[in-house]
Amino acid sequence: MKILVTGAAGFIGAHCVLRLMRDGHDVCGLDNFNDYYDPQLKHDRVRWVQEQAGDFQLATVDLADGPAIEALFVREKPEVVIHLAAQAGVRYSLENPRAYLDSNLNGFLNILESCRNHPVKHLIYASSSSVYGANQHTPYSVKDGVNHPLSLYAATKKANELMAHSYSHLFGIPCTGLRFFTVYGPWGRPDMSPIQFARAIAEGKPLKLFNYGEHQRDFTYIDDIIESIARLIDRPPHANAEWDREQPDPASSMAPWRIFNIGGQHPVELKHYLALLEKHLGQKALVQLLPLQPGDVLNTCADASDLAQATGFQPCIELDEGLRRFVAWFCDYYSLPVAHTPLAADLQRRTL
Repeated sequence: MKILVTGAAGFIGAHCVLRLMRDGHDVCGLDNFNDYYDPQLKHDRVRWVQEQAGDFQLATVDLADGPAIEALFVREKPEVVIHLAAQAGVRYSLENPRAYLDSNLNGFLNILESCRNHPVKHLIYASSSSVYGANQHTPYSVKDGVNHPLSLYAATKKANELMAHSYSHLFGIPCTGLRFFTVYGPWGRPDMSPIQFARAIAEGKPLKLFNYGEHQRDFTYIDDIIESIARLIDRPPHANAEWDREQPDPASSMAPWRIFNIGGQHPVELKHYLALLEKHLGQKALVQLLPLQPGDVLNTCADASDLAQATGFQPCIELDEGLRRFVAWFCDYYSLPVAHTPLAADLQRRTL
């Protein structure tokens, strides 16, 4: 099957391209290789995929460039689109909000328009657990309301779900939105905590632990994310004439549109997460405890039962094992001086 993956040089995108190529699909990719973080990491991910699975078509295109997106669809004629490109980062949205409008709103509109003009069998797109916002009732269910985002990033992801629904309703585009929960693993983004924390520990520098390390995250290993996507490709949603308009289900529709959570379903406090990183790196962290930051959600936990029902799969890689794999990659890629001796269970962390 011909599949277009946007954000193909990104963290999730590169892993997705690799899996699809190994599954025998004809993959074409799109990425703008921007400098939100060091583009060299993106080029290295592409090289890693090529070394594992061979070359693939990769266009350097910005999502906001509508004519270029349209030309790519005309040239490649994708049957399925997996839209993973976006301006990421909750805290960065406080500093540079317009980047989110260009990429996450205008860019997604260009994808939708091209899917409208060149019909596809399935559009799968990345949403985010951040859409749950001010809701503190966990585990988060796709049937919960998501009307109180705490950051512009979260608001754009909620808007993506609404935009997809309108195009699904008006033009019959089968759309599946995936609310990812704290994805981590090898080749992750350097602005996310695994690399930030691991680098600080390895270099003996202080790291910032917000909300004093007491908030919880539902960490989801990258392989579980990719397995979920792979299983959903051949399961596009269908129009449902029996959908109850008087008591509407927020996760489905009379249109061919639906939403899934993809999360590990085992939230842990950041203090425990940090302790596991210390164990696998064999070094103590120097920690600066700080209050909760603006835009951050307090706790996250996914109810992924709908995903399991639809695909027969739910995330299964435990955080301890996932961090072991991440640290092995981290040490190899960054070549930092890291001890590999596990820490004793009673090791006390130095705190600033």
